[in-house]
Amino acid sequence: MNKKITIAIDGFSSTGKSTVAKGLAKKLNYVYVDTGAMYRAVTLYMMRKLFVSDTNFDEEAIIRHLPFVSLKFVFNEQKGFAEMYLNGENVEKEIRYMEVSEQVSKVAAVPEVRKLLVEQQQEMGKEKGVVMDGRDIGTVVFPDAELKIFMTASTEKRAQRRYDELIERGDEVEFDAVLKNVKDRDFMDSTREDSPLIKADDAVEFDNSDLDLQEQFDQILKIVEDRLSE
Repeated sequence: MNKKITIAIDGFSSTGKSTVAKGLAKKLNYVYVDTGAMYRAVTLYMMRKLFVSDTNFDEEAIIRHLPFVSLKFVFNEQKGFAEMYLNGENVEKEIRYMEVSEQVSKVAAVPEVRKLLVEQQQEMGKEKGVVMDGRDIGTVVFPDAELKIFMTASTEKRAQRRYDELIERGDEVEFDAVLKNVKDRDFMDSTREDSPLIKADDAVEFDNSDLDLQEQFDQILKIVEDRLSE
């Protein structure tokens, strides 16, 4: 099948967007772009500069230092997906820490940050044949995408998945802290003034609360194949 389309996957945190998007890209031989990793990398940079913390948020300094942030995806053949590099450093592990998760929605709400990253994302997907996941892909980055999917699940299910993932990785976290983080991010992502998390009018809503990874992948792949055959 030679037809190439743009697949935009949006939705709340910890709904499995990245896992599904990676699988689709591999199956279709498409380019996969994890936009969340880009926002996390910017957040990590600003945290290291002490512009962002639980007690400090220096928006002017964030904007001023954006020109010094260089982001690049580098494909890891052993792992089978592209990893995020920040100014030449592989930060794929660091950007997934809870400390970054707790700050990323604030940084992502800065209009200048979104403008810069949206421009980069649009450039990555201009040739089509791309699967991109995030919060505003179908509404802002690629409003004309041929297929838009909006993923959702119950708050508790999403928190449990995130908690299990962190524990498996060896992080020391409490479930209640993860649940609070999920709820806080939902609120911030949905209420920010610039590009809030909303379902595009023409997006397919997909609730995976009661589906395992294989079930959700199979069902979404069917949606993609139907769209490709149109």
